[in-house]
Amino acid sequence: MRPSSIILTILLGSLLACTSNRELPQPVFTPTFEKGESFFNKNNDSAFYYFNLVATGAKDSLAIATAYTYMGIIQAYEGDHYGGQESLLKSLTYLDEHKKDDRNCLSSNYHELGNICLNLKNYDAAIDYYHKALKYLKQPNDQNIALNSIALTYEKKGNYDQAIDLYKSLLNKSKDKKKEYARVLSNYARTKWLKDSSYPAAAELQQALQIRKDSNDIRGLNASYTHLSDYYSLSSPDSALYYARKRYEVTREMNSPDDEVETLSKLITLSPTNLLKPYFIRYQYLTDSIQTAKNAAKNQFALIRYETAKSKADNLQLQKDNAQKKTQLVVQWFILALTILFFIISGIVLILRYHRRRQQIEFASRQAIQEHQLKTSQKVHDVVANGLYRIMTDLEYKASVDKEELIDKIDVLYERSRDISYENPTISKVPFYVQIDDLLTSFGSERIKVLIFGNGPTLWNRIDVQIQQEVEHILQELMINMKKHSQADAVMIKFECQKNQVQILYTDNGIGISPQVKYGNGLQNTGNRIKRIGGQYTFEHPPKGLKIHISFPIAHSS
Repeated sequence: MRPSSIILTILLGSLLACTSNRELPQPVFTPTFEKGESFFNKNNDSAFYYFNLVATGAKDSLAIATAYTYMGIIQAYEGDHYGGQESLLKSLTYLDEHKKDDRNCLSSNYHELGNICLNLKNYDAAIDYYHKALKYLKQPNDQNIALNSIALTYEKKGNYDQAIDLYKSLLNKSKDKKKEYARVLSNYARTKWLKDSSYPAAAELQQALQIRKDSNDIRGLNASYTHLSDYYSLSSPDSALYYARKRYEVTREMNSPDDEVETLSKLITLSPTNLLKPYFIRYQYLTDSIQTAKNAAKNQFALIRYETAKSKADNLQLQKDNAQKKTQLVVQWFILALTILFFIISGIVLILRYHRRRQQIEFASRQAIQEHQLKTSQKVHDVVANGLYRIMTDLEYKASVDKEELIDKIDVLYERSRDISYENPTISKVPFYVQIDDLLTSFGSERIKVLIFGNGPTLWNRIDVQIQQEVEHILQELMINMKKHSQADAVMIKFECQKNQVQILYTDNGIGISPQVKYGNGLQNTGNRIKRIGGQYTFEHPPKGLKIHISFPIAHSS
């Protein structure tokens, strides 16, 4: 979602305020600040760069606070919610609620902090920030928008009665403002329906939709189609599918990937099985692209701040050196000559050491980014690519597909892809041996028989959770490799424990792998994972098929 109109309005107000009603005005509209504004919502990387220059170099506290506010909005929009939260809280440290000029910027910060907490599902904190924003808002339109945000948060939290009461009061205040009235009416009807599923919300939702059509309110149409699709999901699936398709058209027109992914998930839920494949393909492409873009944005913002801080430190050091040189001009010529000679030699040494140190820092920074990108790429491969391959296998080989089961798998895959940048593994409530059975048998079909021996709870109870996850990825990669390349029709996986070592034997009757063949990324990743858990593996090449022996030590959970 783009920054809301209230944020932009408040920001403009704070900028205008800082150029008037001050005894000694410090202009915010510097060339650097204006460059940042010119790039805002067009090239956010460049906008962030110039606002960061203002934040780290300006003298006026309101100029610094406003720059940090812009930076926080940019970071939150690009998916870096915690970075945006940090910038907005930094902005608050430069503001004083007793200064009239600062209050517009204060309300802007608190409202955006509320939006971030709402996105992070921290509803109590979101409500608290919205109330703080409301404290500094004087215009009725701005107050209504903040109250609508509070009502929406109550709705998300499940406090429907409080949300309904707020929406009722807003309906009376917004009758003369079509777009505002349509938004409140649609939210009100949806909340009434969420509270009581028998509530006939259709008429009010259709009224809001018509107002938005007449007003050509594209973002409003997106919300209306969402509400109508949800409303008809159980009572009239055909109508729900119709409005989901209408929303899909709007999200493409808005060029909003996040909304499009949400709509595709709805279409996959509602559409017939034979129409799912195009939506799956588009869903996979968008989720991969969005995650990659968000990770890149986080890295880029960190690099911009790092380069700016380093440049500022270099300038301060240069100024210090120049000041020292000027003080030496008053010293006698002999001492001056010696001092100059000393500084020349020292300068050469410092420059050499500086360049060497700078190269080391840059090399370490690039290496860290490459390692992060490699790790993220591997996670995308393990979680998204392999997960989608398993779903596509079900669609391709199973005569009939249970839509609810398919939806559950997609929902799990979606949640895992959203959390892909976190390091801590998600602990499943399903026993690990059941997960392994489900994983391995999912690759079976009428043509391929999968036999499993020795997989039971006693085998895995002593194995660390992180090692369990590595083993799951190893087995998944072997089975995908078998499915794609081996041409096997029978696969056996045997598990056993010997001398504090877990032994896994994989056997298939396919075409095998020649010892001279160079392994691809999948098998190379598999080998790396086995080594990472302290294990060993060997490949056997019988006349027909393939055997792989895997072993690793038992590590007790801490």
